[in-house]
Amino acid sequence: MDYQVNYITREIKLSNYTGRLFKTEAAFDDHLLVWLISGETKIIQTDQSFIFGAGSTFLLPRNQLATIINIPKDGLPHKAVAMHLSTQRLRDFYSHADSAPKTSKSHILDFGSHPLLSSCMASLIPYFEMQDNFPENIASLKITEAISILRTINADIDSILTDFAVPGKIDLAAFMEKNFMFNMPLEKFGYLTGRSLTTFKRDFYKAFSLTPQRWLTKKRLDAAYYQLTEKNRKPSDVYYEIGFENLSHFSFAFKKQFGCSPTELKKV
Repeated sequence: MDYQVNYITREIKLSNYTGRLFKTEAAFDDHLLVWLISGETKIIQTDQSFIFGAGSTFLLPRNQLATIINIPKDGLPHKAVAMHLSTQRLRDFYSHADSAPKTSKSHILDFGSHPLLSSCMASLIPYFEMQDNFPENIASLKITEAISILRTINADIDSILTDFAVPGKIDLAAFMEKNFMFNMPLEKFGYLTGRSLTTFKRDFYKAFSLTPQRWLTKKRLDAAYYQLTEKNRKPSDVYYEIGFENLSHFSFAFKKQFGCSPTELKKV
């Protein structure tokens, strides 16, 4: 199997991927603290992108739409330890914390190969080899240790970790124009715009006079056409960035809309 995940608790996992690349699109419900042991991770958002190499530690805040591409490198698998910092864990921690939170916009944080974070995450490795259940009290201690280290090395981290708000109702059209390339379930798009699925579909049709599925497909294909013709990019470099899961599906949909395949278009 190319992809394996080993959980010691539902909040702490070790992933190992040996294929060509593993792509996923996510807006996690929890903050995700990641220590990359080997391989490379590329994270693409609407206004910025990041590339993390072996030894890097980074925090992906919750409800952040992102395309995540994990790639084995230098003959080694993509291997990482990830820790979910759930809202409940953080509420419990900050009920005893000694500082008042400030408000700020959440964003991905790159801690490099910081020795305190790296040693904290590396100390979890032996536990993945245990046959018995991982003790809950030790899991709590490890998560508390990680949060304490984050607060020590980043003075502004409280404003991110104490943001427990549920997304409020926002301009749906502006949000979708900015985030159409993320292949999210409609329920997730609804949540992130502060709407139920039913209300999201109703408001979407009012804004675009198309169903979400039809509009998303057209929008992604128009973006692909621009990248292929104006930016001279290859189909294999474009399809996963605009929300398609595989090249064959992208080629089929592209030909249906434009009358020629992406490869044929490049030859014109």
